[in-house]
Amino acid sequence: MRDLCRTEVDGLCVTWRFVQHHLIAIVGVHNVSDASPVASFSPSSYPDLARARELLPELARLWDAVRHEFWTQLIPPPLAARQRALT
Repeated sequence: MRDLCRTEVDGLCVTWRFVQHHLIAIVGVHNVSDASPVASFSPSSYPDLARARELLPELARLWDAVRHEFWTQLIPPPLAARQRALT
């Protein structure tokens, strides 16, 4: 698993990281087109995914994508599914 991750949806990019075994910390969100910040957090107050949903509920599609990527990295699909995806 990578330490720092990025997920893009609807022209927004969220930077997040794995912390304390299986928790997500949201570092910040910015616009892909011009890199302008949408939300940023200090290292002492990175919200987890649930808190990010509470703070910015209008970004639900982005949070859903982070959740999907998190679980995909944490529990990769079985080998047979990966092989079917390649063909």
